[in-house]
Amino acid sequence: MGCLVCEHNGRMDTLPPREIVAFDEHWRVAHAFGTGTPGWLVLMPRRHVTAVAELTDAEAAALGSWQVRLSRALHAVTGCGKTYIAQFAEAEGFSHVHFHIVPRADDLPDDLRGPRVFALLGRAPEEDLGEARRDALALALRRHL
Repeated sequence: MGCLVCEHNGRMDTLPPREIVAFDEHWRVAHAFGTGTPGWLVLMPRRHVTAVAELTDAEAAALGSWQVRLSRALHAVTGCGKTYIAQFAEAEGFSHVHFHIVPRADDLPDDLRGPRVFALLGRAPEEDLGEARRDALALALRRHL
């Protein structure tokens, strides 16, 4: 299986807003698919990297800034109480390093808090936000970045 992240990075000029919320020379931000959580973002290096230790010093230096900027934008757009940041890169077809920036709503049930929030990812298509909603969120987030 090829790398979906690299495939998308190779055609950034044709990606819809949900796949290119923001970017710089090192990182691209997309809205996650397969979730009903508005604003669930994925931060990915623009070159193929499979372990955090492989990041260049420049990529690493920009990483923290991106995580804070995205968290602030999510607070402004979604009204979330806080954000979760996680990185695993273990799923089939998703070994490219990527960071989940997850808005945690104040009313999120206790049984979905912390790492259990991942139960809200990989949902059925009818539970997904849909492309139009993810595009609208992406554009709103851009205005805050």
